[in-house]
Parts: sequence; structure tokens; C-alpha cells
Amino acid sequence: MALLRWFSRWRRARAASRIEINDGIWAGVIGRLSFLRTLPGDDRQRLRDLVAAFLAEKSLHGAGGLELSEDMRLMIAAQACLPILNLGLDWYDDWVEIIVYPDEFIVEHEYTDENGIVHRVREPRSGEAWEQGPVILSWVDAEAADGGDGYNVVIHEFAHKLDMRNGTANGFPPLHAGMDRKRWTETFSAAYADFERRTESWGGNEAEDSLIDDYAAEDPGEFFAVLSEVFFERPDVLHHDYPEAYRQLVLFYRQDPLARLQAAGVAVSA
Repeated sequence: MALLRWFSRWRRARAASRIEINDGIWAGVIGRLSFLRTLPGDDRQRLRDLVAAFLAEKSLHGAGGLELSEDMRLMIAAQACLPILNLGLDWYDDWVEIIVYPDEFIVEHEYTDENGIVHRVREPRSGEAWEQGPVILSWVDAEAADGGDGYNVVIHEFAHKLDMRNGTANGFPPLHAGMDRKRWTETFSAAYADFERRTESWGGNEAEDSLIDDYAAEDPGEFFAVLSEVFFERPDVLHHDYPEAYRQLVLFYRQDPLARLQAAGVAVSA
């Protein structure tokens, strides 16, 4: 088993060494994404190495007439690799394809209502992740990262991929040894229930505003994915709103983005 792991790492490093990342384009990606600029120098280099390995293993291609430039590929790959910076590329090992549309794409699906009637729905999506299948992204939305509102479609969809490693995306990804499953469940269940309350109208009152996207109230899987976006883009907001959930994500991702902000001298709201 040890020999197999060594060979896998050697093969991955060899494949990554064939991927040339343009220094100027890489610097441009880092310059455009503030949540990457706060990475210490060693971590930034590790991210670059991880991106090279990611690009060697994954197939990125445009759809709907979109041609992916090197800049676009690096922009997507850097955001996709940030969540696994301290987890490793093995966390993305059960799929290979990333499809990128110029803008929102149309998804068709069916559902059966409580009366047994089947409905066929066509709706626009900015991103989608399939279990053991591709990640599908809108370039317009991927490019909109780091807008200050915590929205990040790339991190969102790749958080789903992490969640799917033990089945359907349900907000309960495979936890590391030493993490408390009961604590995770209690923390996220309480936070989800509170967020549902905050986003509903009670007695005719307006829903409570939050920087966290209302889409997080869709289901526990979306709650985990949206909180992962905010964790990396606006950790101060998540720490303020749901400090226990923030601490659980620190343990899961093995990163502390808020501490990085503070170390970089960035003013935070919490």
C-alpha cells in the first residue's frame, strides 16, 4: 500500500511537471483574487504546484462556443484547488471533467409533486456538480469571484464535490480522524435551522437580510456549499454569523482564512 501511494505521488508529480504555468498570468490570477493574495508565500507556491497537478489530471473545456484561454483555465483551477490546499488532490480523484459555458446554462429535470403529478422544468444554472461526473460552470459567474459578497460559484460546486465523496451532497462530507461527527451534525443543523428562520417572512415581516446567499436555505447540501463560499471569500462574515460552523470548517478544510486576513493586516468586520 505504501509503495502504491509512493507511485501515485510520483506519477502525479511527473504529470504536473509537464504543465507550464505562465508566471505573468499566474501573478494576474493572484492579483485578481484577494483571498489568494493573503496566502503566505509557501502556501501560494503549494497552491501553484497543486494547480499544475490539477490541470494535468482534469479535462477543462468550453461549451456553447466558449474557448478557454490559459488565463481562464488558471482562474478556475486556482479557485477549485484552494479548498483542497491542505487536503490533497485525491479528494477530487473520482471524476475528470470540467465544462465551462459562457454564461448561465439551461438544465432540464423532472420532479413529482405531492399529488403524484410529474413536472418537467427548464431553469438556468450558474453551476452544477454531478456525483462521480463533471463540474459545470458559467464563466460569467466564475469570473465574478471576489466581489465582496461571498459569492463564488467555483468554490460552491467544488464543495459539492467534496460533500459527494461519501454519497449524495447532504452537508455531511467525510470528516477527518479526530473530528466529532455529533458536533458537526449539531452545529450545522442548528445553523441551518437559524438561517431558514432568518430567510423566511414571519407574520408579514420582511426576511432578515444577510450577506450569506438565501440559496443556502434550499437544503443542507446547499447550506454547506454556500457556507464554504463565504468561508473562503468572507470569513469575517461567517465567523460573525455562525462561529461554531466556522470552527468546524476550519477543522474540515484545515485552513483558517480569517487568521490569514488578520495576519495580512486586512480590516475585518468580526
